[in-house]
Amino acid sequence: MARLSVWLSGLVPFQQAAEILMEVGQIAISASTIWRLTEKWAEKMRGLNQAEVAAAQALPCTLREVGERVETSKRMGAAMDGAMINIRDEGWKEVKVGCVYDVETRQGNDPVTKEATEMGCAAKSSYAAHLGGPKRFGQAMWAEARKRGWATALETQVLGDAAAWIWNLADEHFYTSYQTIDFFHAVEHLAASARLLYGEGTAAASRWLNRQRRSLYQGDVGRVTSAMKRAAKRKPLLVKDLTREAGYFENNKSRMNYLEMRNEGWLLGSGPVESGAKQIKARLAGPGMKWSRRGSVK
Repeated sequence: MARLSVWLSGLVPFQQAAEILMEVGQIAISASTIWRLTEKWAEKMRGLNQAEVAAAQALPCTLREVGERVETSKRMGAAMDGAMINIRDEGWKEVKVGCVYDVETRQGNDPVTKEATEMGCAAKSSYAAHLGGPKRFGQAMWAEARKRGWATALETQVLGDAAAWIWNLADEHFYTSYQTIDFFHAVEHLAASARLLYGEGTAAASRWLNRQRRSLYQGDVGRVTSAMKRAAKRKPLLVKDLTREAGYFENNKSRMNYLEMRNEGWLLGSGPVESGAKQIKARLAGPGMKWSRRGSVK
């Protein structure tokens, strides 16, 4: 009963959890009792997490720990993102969310060409989260990755959007990993440029976006930035905005080698961590919800 209560309270509000337990399992338990159980087990989990973080930061703390062997078939990935929740007396604050997973290849449909092909996918995902600055979150992410055997993987990848804190943490904790900008986040920048150039929902905007997306998918970032710069010359009033968008691609071109990454079976999208962030928003950012700092991290 305690396990089910705590698990459900992470998915739905306490009162709804009590109603589900009664309806599905004929378990009579009050919302306040579920809250107390959650408080109790959250404290235990917090202690375990703190111990794992401390162990991960202890010496030796190298990429390859003493005595660990590389598994030649093992590949792993990590993705990071943020979710906003409303903290009482503080306003909206970002919960940093991370996902660690094994990388496998499975048959699927290419998201752009729609052709059947082998694609990289995440398996056995686990999560870390922190309401606060990137330093503590980075330590929690490394602890989770280390626990999962990150140091024994032959190759690794870090996925994220363009947030600087993600790549700073990748450089600090996952410094030999491939770094990849989420493809669909990059396409959002292309779509913003298309709207600037041709207007919202126009056929011309759609044609321009499709051309640039194909180039980006093939890893030809240079063609994308050249197209933006040419367009900027034709639209003097948009030079500043288009130059900014072109700079986004130029500054991240080393993280946009999508052709190579998908040919080698790596993920292009950060869906695994986004699903975790959505769960946090669903549970903690519902209509009218506000949390104390302590309550939000339970």
